[in-house]
Amino acid sequence: MKVALVHDWLNQIGGAENVLMALKALFPDAPVYTSIYDRAAMPPVMRRWEIYTSFMDRLPGIYRHHQAYTPLYPLAFEHFDFSGYDLVISNKSGFCHGLVTPPGTTHLCYCLTPTRFLWGFHGYVEREGVGLAARTMLPVMTALRAWDQLAAQRPDHFVAISRAIQERIAKFYRRESVVIYPPVETDRFQIAGEVADYYFIVSRLVPYKRIDLAVRTFNLLERPLVISGEGRDRAALEAMAGPNIRFVGRLSDAELPRWMARARAFIFPGEEDFGIAPLEAQAAGRPVVAYAGGGALDTVVDGHTGTFFTEPTPQALADAVRRLDAVRLDPHAIRAHARAFDSAHFKSRLAAHIESLMSEKAGYQPVAAPVAPVEEPA
Repeated sequence: MKVALVHDWLNQIGGAENVLMALKALFPDAPVYTSIYDRAAMPPVMRRWEIYTSFMDRLPGIYRHHQAYTPLYPLAFEHFDFSGYDLVISNKSGFCHGLVTPPGTTHLCYCLTPTRFLWGFHGYVEREGVGLAARTMLPVMTALRAWDQLAAQRPDHFVAISRAIQERIAKFYRRESVVIYPPVETDRFQIAGEVADYYFIVSRLVPYKRIDLAVRTFNLLERPLVISGEGRDRAALEAMAGPNIRFVGRLSDAELPRWMARARAFIFPGEEDFGIAPLEAQAAGRPVVAYAGGGALDTVVDGHTGTFFTEPTPQALADAVRRLDAVRLDPHAIRAHARAFDSAHFKSRLAAHIESLMSEKAGYQPVAAPVAPVEEPA
């Protein structure tokens, strides 16, 4: 079976790129099609991949200012030729689901989210603080929403990363989907012999992550909080933080598991489409205090692997932190819950789903996937 992978853009590393790497592990011979590819910003392993870029890769300043070229992405993906492929998998948070496949090719969209800044534009402007310049783009956003909804009819099948995204796919695209959770490298994290006296956050320091809410809460609680990550909000967050709050910057891959495993709890104050970090914390046996929305509803079990708060206020988050004090949680049970989201399960479930979709096609050969017992999350 000849497979192609399609990704929106390759100019930064995040959760979408982790999914792409897992897809590439499942289909090692599949080429990757993308709008732009900044080799210097991406991990060395990608330099061995067969990667095809669009005309946008030659535009001036595209790697640093790819948002400025937003109206061109639909054209970029519509111009790729997928003749000769049996299966095309688009790993989509932006525009790559709008690719056009020939009649004999199956297009499966692994949907990280319906294009967020199109369908939540006003909230995006408010959260990101991008101001008047973005508001002048409103007519363009309206046109792009129309294209986006039309393009969402092109994939033959949708897979959602969480129940929250499944609901958005149904609302904005009027399409059905199945949920297959993204891959989490749980083996990187282990239970520590002892727990230290601090709470922990690892995140990009940008507005929608709501790290400001955590800072205000821990100012109120006067408990130790360690924040790992970088972003344009760091200076403002440090200015509002009390002496009990410490910023440690971006931790290395070796350092992060140690900090995670020794924390009293992981704090997850924002609403995410899925959220890998809370599962990494649980893989280390640590409970999570999370906002009750988005992907956290799929990954955190209130009273068993953490606690929820339902209002985005310092008082509500503080109450959830205090409730955790009164609950005895088993680190091994927390880790077992996280293991059900491991990358091996992602590959097994996706391979099984593809086989069920493709098995009737002439010449289909089953996908070779890692054997993993399929455990449903608790």
